[in-house]
Amino acid sequence: MLIRYKKSLEKIAMGLLSFMPQEKDVKRLMETINAYEQEDNWHLFLWKKDEEYIGIVGVLEEDSSATIQHITVVPSYRGEGVAIAMLKELLKSGQFKALKANEETEPFIKKCLPILEEADDSN
Repeated sequence: MLIRYKKSLEKIAMGLLSFMPQEKDVKRLMETINAYEQEDNWHLFLWKKDEEYIGIVGVLEEDSSATIQHITVVPSYRGEGVAIAMLKELLKSGQFKALKANEETEPFIKKCLPILEEADDSN
């Protein structure tokens, strides 16, 4: 289930974001969290499975589309479709009409989009 980020989840969000290669530096991580907290068009969502937060997706909203800024899953849950589930949930929320990637997330998102489109066609 996607949970919108709030300040009380800051440490969990930082831990999840630190799995992204470009977010290893603590200073960069703090800047990223601050951007999600302060910018109206930056949205951060955590993925909760049972009682554990296992994934995170951050988007930049532009004209009702979401550019995926960050997406990562706890390593022990990778390969289980968590990232696809997060992206599907973002689309199902109705808040965003389309998903795009930025330079850092593009290789991964390119792998996910055909799976998302396939799932969408079967509905």
